[in-house]
Amino acid sequence: MRTQALKKKLPLTMLLLLLSGLILCPLLAVFAQAVIRDGRLDFYQAWASISNAKNVQTIVNSLLLGVSVVLCASLVALPTAFLLARTKLGQKRWLDIVFMIPFMTPPYIASMGWILFMQKKGLFQQLFPTTGAWSEHFFCFGGLVLVMSLHVFPFLMTMMKNAMLNIPVSLEESGAVFGAGFGMRLRKIFAPLLTGNYAIGALLVFVKTLSEYGTPYTLGRRIDFYVFTTDIHRYSTTAPIDFGRSASLSAILIGICLVMWLLQNFVTEKSSYGLLSGKGSRTTELALSLPGKILSGVWIGLVILFAIGVPYFSIISTSLIKLRGFGLAAGNFVLDHYAELFQSPRALSAIWNSLILAVSAASICSLLGTIVVLFVQQAKGVWKKLLEGISLLPEMLPSIVLIIGIMLFWNAIYKILPLYNTLGIMILAYVVLYLPYTVQYVTSAFTQINPHLLEAGRSFGASPHYVFRHITLPLISRGIIAGGMMIFIIAFRELVTASLIAPPNTLVVSTYINREFEQGSVSSGMAMAVLCVLITCVALLLFNHFTDDRKDA
Repeated sequence: MRTQALKKKLPLTMLLLLLSGLILCPLLAVFAQAVIRDGRLDFYQAWASISNAKNVQTIVNSLLLGVSVVLCASLVALPTAFLLARTKLGQKRWLDIVFMIPFMTPPYIASMGWILFMQKKGLFQQLFPTTGAWSEHFFCFGGLVLVMSLHVFPFLMTMMKNAMLNIPVSLEESGAVFGAGFGMRLRKIFAPLLTGNYAIGALLVFVKTLSEYGTPYTLGRRIDFYVFTTDIHRYSTTAPIDFGRSASLSAILIGICLVMWLLQNFVTEKSSYGLLSGKGSRTTELALSLPGKILSGVWIGLVILFAIGVPYFSIISTSLIKLRGFGLAAGNFVLDHYAELFQSPRALSAIWNSLILAVSAASICSLLGTIVVLFVQQAKGVWKKLLEGISLLPEMLPSIVLIIGIMLFWNAIYKILPLYNTLGIMILAYVVLYLPYTVQYVTSAFTQINPHLLEAGRSFGASPHYVFRHITLPLISRGIIAGGMMIFIIAFRELVTASLIAPPNTLVVSTYINREFEQGSVSSGMAMAVLCVLITCVALLLFNHFTDDRKDA
């Protein structure tokens, strides 16, 4: 009996060891690098590195940026969510799609668009020459906060909109019956009921801000504002390389994120309300006056203008400009830069490398993530929690920390497994970073399967493998494909991993854009940016078409 039990646990044990090697060992390598000097524990050096004046300023900058972006994103997201949830604007479903465009846009590309628009002799000054140098005041801390907020506000907006839709109308009507005005109902009914959801959304925005590299690198450097990600990247790639400082900052970043997760869990537990029951609920729309309708339309228009219009106008127009010195002049728009991309071996190689990495990462994550979920569904107790916790850990940590850990760990075992400095290490890094997407999508698909379907298959004598192939797999296939597609889209345009561990002279789409931008070939870089967005959008449309066809079938 004991031998059979061990045989059953052997595959689970091997899977746990694999995930530990992929995820936990790199994290341990970060902490080891931070506190071990010359083969012995040395907390003094780690503390000295952290307490260095420059590093203290980096920590303060990061926290200030995170809090500021949460506040600014809230100012944009909350009114927008209310309008989409409680007014007739919610009937315009195209707005839901439009407001996801900032998420589909790589943040470093949007940041470049803003730089091109607001810089000296930029597009804004060309469109409005009488404004003088007014647009150049954009290059400050407030400009950085604005750009980052416009990228992350859809996360918070979508979450708050769904939460508002779940608030029963009867609660508002009860408040109105007892004489509560609109403002009091917002304070006494809406605000308490939305606190838990807001805490989750604010945490996601805060952690994503601390984890973001592209915008602080492209825009933050222009105003000498350095944060965790830019300093970790600088210590790891610029001579003299100092992995000790990089690891110390990474450890602090991990600690901050974990504290925020604990704080969010505390707030959520204290502010959770069961609003959904088996009973049906009505939805209502706030009747807006004519001035209210005008103000609502203006607000939605301004959000779309700043979040989508400005960066995309800059990116597309710059990609078409022949001579930057002539700017937005008639006759200065050509398609030459797009033609050059398809004639440049370096550009084609970058696209091909990105496709290889994205497809490989999506395929491996889909397979490994599905296996993880299958074992999680079968495991119990501590084994179940361990397996699920380790597989989802990368979602809770900044990506740059995991990349630093992967660099340290796989460089240390290079003589055993010479994977470092190859495309293989990039694929492995993408798998580690994006495995939680597959786990979450497949888990969600599993929760929708009625257990009676599986029991019916087994009761008719079908083997576990037959039940999986003919019942379970078809039912979870959409979740697998959805997770794989999300991984493809994100991996195709990923910047920080490629900039840290790409082999020498190996470019991907993101590093190609960044290099062209830094070397002054801005139009060529923006042409690649447009192509990058087109490829990911086409992939998403094909996925939606494929899944819709399957659903109809």
